[in-house]
Amino acid sequence: MNDARTDALTGTRLVAAGAAVATVAAGLGLRAVAAGNAAKYGGDALYTLLLVALVVLVAPRVSSRAAAGSALALSWAVEFLQLSDVPAELSARSTLARLVLGSTFNAPDLFWYVVGAAVGLLLHRAVDTVLSRRRPPHPVQQGG
Repeated sequence: MNDARTDALTGTRLVAAGAAVATVAAGLGLRAVAAGNAAKYGGDALYTLLLVALVVLVAPRVSSRAAAGSALALSWAVEFLQLSDVPAELSARSTLARLVLGSTFNAPDLFWYVVGAAVGLLLHRAVDTVLSRRRPPHPVQQGG
């Protein structure tokens, strides 16, 4: 049975999936047209923005604050993991590991992850507002 709640969750997941694809495309585009700090720090913000979209994709009922906070915590955890040799060793063996884990700690990255989480929070709130306007109102319960 397909009710309004299921439709809303499906809509949220579709938007999150589209946002994830768009974020990856933006990251690839940024790398193609920019270099240096613009590409690096823009990529950091997009990394966390992608994580926000993935959190919403997995848990479509998550609040904007929880989605952004989870993505930021994960981004920071990966960055602090780079203080060990593990990401560098894995990155040397795998392109995917290099893309996901990076290789070396860089303190300014922590700020740009906050930027990505803040943008994700604002976008999630905006999309949630739009989607909530499209949902049918809850039926009024009639007493008998």
